Amino acid sequence: MIPKEIIKKIKRIHIKSRRTANTLMAGQYKSVFRGSGIEFEEVRSYCPGDDVKAIDWKVSARLGKPFIKLYKEERESIVMLLIDMSSSQMFGTFSGLKLEKAAEIASVLAFNAIKNNDKVGVIFFTDKVEKYIPPKKGSSHIWHLIKEIFTFTPKEKGTNIACALDFLANVSRKKTVSFIISDFIADQYIKNLKIVKQRHEIIGIVLYDKGDFYLPEKGIISIACFETGKTIVLDAFYKKTRKYYENQTKKQYNQSLNNLKKSSVDFIEIGTHMSVSNTLSKYFRYRERKIK
Repeated sequence: MIPKEIIKKIKRIHIKSRRTANTLMAGQYKSVFRGSGIEFEEVRSYCPGDDVKAIDWKVSARLGKPFIKLYKEERESIVMLLIDMSSSQMFGTFSGLKLEKAAEIASVLAFNAIKNNDKVGVIFFTDKVEKYIPPKKGSSHIWHLIKEIFTFTPKEKGTNIACALDFLANVSRKKTVSFIISDFIADQYIKNLKIVKQRHEIIGIVLYDKGDFYLPEKGIISIACFETGKTIVLDAFYKKTRKYYENQTKKQYNQSLNNLKKSSVDFIEIGTHMSVSNTLSKYFRYRERKIK
């Protein structure tokens, strides 16, 4: 039995994401993420201005006048959402948990994909791949995905992005557009990222919360790592302690961004306080300019 408060969250995200895909982001996704290939459609007579490279010389020779081949884009693509379900996703301050933001991002991307006749699949991962939901279409499929994010109980606590990428490479032989939704608190995945991106288009969505970087000014504070369980005690009364903590956490965060840069992978930074629709729209506009 799913608790009522979880049902409310699922409904809220489902409705909000569908509205975002239908209004604010209508058409942006389609113009940025094209189909996986082209397929032959028909042959027609050559007209002045047509590209001579498109002339079908065999047909033209047989019929005694020039004809060109026409192709259409194969619209259907596969979108894979690799969602970090580690314990660190349960962190959040005033704007909600990282996991809730991940659910909203996944939902918005899924609605955009399905609206454009693409299939959407999901890989939940922690230290290992916890669950795989094969690509499908339909609004009911999105409801199922959101529900799984909020109700699935992972067996492990850590984060192994390399493992998730290897699983993607094995399970998806066809090219996909794959989004890794994570806070990227992980090691040793650059090599795997470089290998997998040769076949798949990979985009990192880096989640963070403002509370990741700052200590409250409240004297003695015990800080526990969600993933390892290790605890440290700090005296946040001292400015030097707070500054040291800020520097170390920002250094770790910047290292994650540098890992993605080294792998030549696009990435989007989204804080729990930020608008998903505005941030993704900004990225889509950037992508549109880049491919023109």
